[in-house]
Amino acid sequence: MHMKKRLTLSQKIKRLSGRLRDREWRRYGWLLLIGKGIGVALLIAGVAFLPDLIGSNAFAADGDVKANDIVNPINTVWTLLAAFLVFGMQVGFTMLEAGFCRSRETVNVLMECIVDTCLCGVLFFAFGFAFMFSHGNGLIGYHWFFLQGAPATYETTGVAFLAFWLFQFAFADTCSTITSGAMIGRTSFVGDLLYSVAVSGFIYPIVGHWAWGPDGFLATMGSDGKLLPSLGMGFHDFAGSTVVHTIGGFIALAGAIALGPRLGRKFKRDGGGPMLPHDLTIAAVGGLILWFGWYGFNPGSTLSAMDFEGIGRVAANTTLAACAAGLTALAYAYVLSKKWDVSFTVNGFLAGLVAITCPCYWVSPVGAVLLGGVAGIVVVVGVEFLEWLRIDDPIGAVPVHGFAGIWGTLSLGLFACGRFGATGPITADNSAPLTGLFYGGGLTVLKAQAIGSFTITIATFAVSLAVMYAIKSVGLLRVSNEGETHGLDLHEHGIPAYPEYLISPGARPTGMALEEAASPKALPVVQLSTSETVT
Repeated sequence: MHMKKRLTLSQKIKRLSGRLRDREWRRYGWLLLIGKGIGVALLIAGVAFLPDLIGSNAFAADGDVKANDIVNPINTVWTLLAAFLVFGMQVGFTMLEAGFCRSRETVNVLMECIVDTCLCGVLFFAFGFAFMFSHGNGLIGYHWFFLQGAPATYETTGVAFLAFWLFQFAFADTCSTITSGAMIGRTSFVGDLLYSVAVSGFIYPIVGHWAWGPDGFLATMGSDGKLLPSLGMGFHDFAGSTVVHTIGGFIALAGAIALGPRLGRKFKRDGGGPMLPHDLTIAAVGGLILWFGWYGFNPGSTLSAMDFEGIGRVAANTTLAACAAGLTALAYAYVLSKKWDVSFTVNGFLAGLVAITCPCYWVSPVGAVLLGGVAGIVVVVGVEFLEWLRIDDPIGAVPVHGFAGIWGTLSLGLFACGRFGATGPITADNSAPLTGLFYGGGLTVLKAQAIGSFTITIATFAVSLAVMYAIKSVGLLRVSNEGETHGLDLHEHGIPAYPEYLISPGARPTGMALEEAASPKALPVVQLSTSETVT
């Protein structure tokens, strides 16, 4: 192909000189020069007389417009994507609980998870978000009810207000769903609705305000004029080991205690063992979906796509903690039972995810592996501890979320590596990094974490016990013995989950099959497990 030769500078000058001698070229040149001059003049006039067009008075001339009135589009989109991932965790929770329960209560689990989500959305819109994230006092927020009067963005994050609301709604929904895990198989549907209102509307947002509210007394702890100013350190929970998981886990513990064990549940101390799950395939897949959703839970809590190193570090730490916890839970469970237990492995990596949720921003990858490995041991010990106490937790919600949440919160005081401070809408601020005990930081961070974890755990458990026993006192918390024997699916919802499977005659659960066993025309009943029969 023929390439056009580029002109030299002297040739260009000679060409311009020739064109200027041409009348039409001189006319064109003058028009071009005048047009550019008018454009520059208009631009200068706009800057001088119409500053609103470019926002130059947003921080100066108008005292009512602040930095948090400017929406950062990149951070807003990042937060929305994270919110979608966190909301997708509801699929994982639903599958996990449905797989670990018995087949005759599967529909009940599906309904609980779906309706809890719907209730949480309305309650968090009406007043839950206001209680938790608006300005108020150290105990509770009291602005923005029904999201009225809200600014363009939340605080100084640059994230559009409603995007931040959606992200936090997904967190609140997670806490409510955690609670149901320890209560499946014997909770009435009305009872589930009542305690869900208490959790999503009051307990989670009010207690959560203490740690995550703009003026919560644990968040501001250590500051002048606040709680324990001599400590010089506030409580830190980056993505919710305490605020979401410990709260949810200890509400679940209160519910399991108030309900008592399922009918027929015989504990190891009494010569029995756990009731078998009906579908470990669903449970395992649900656990992996939760792991995937955690990449919205933890990295998304930066609220900033501009903190490039921060979101990468958080995602890597989340992965490593889950991997280490899954392996240690597998190994420790094998030591106890001499079997490679898939349920302990799934709950193990979930415990690692819960534990890393608090310290994920401030620890190194090595710290993530170590604290995750401990979390895998914690969950196995926790399951055995509840078994010894004769507390029936069908899916291990209390050890996974409650016990591992406490460990993860405290682990920050041990493993914070002294290099990272706070995320930000534009870049990270590492001017005041957190340093844990193992990195030469002393006990300051650990003390703050212990105070915050202890306060929230005890307050949550005490209030939740009162709520559960109040619902129980009016006879609405637990189904009748007859309804539990027949199965919650048919008793509460009128339909089984698997009508095409010959689990029992006419897809009826064990209890109904045994009642007909005495009939001369009844088919022989074959025992499949502790919870199901087939003819």
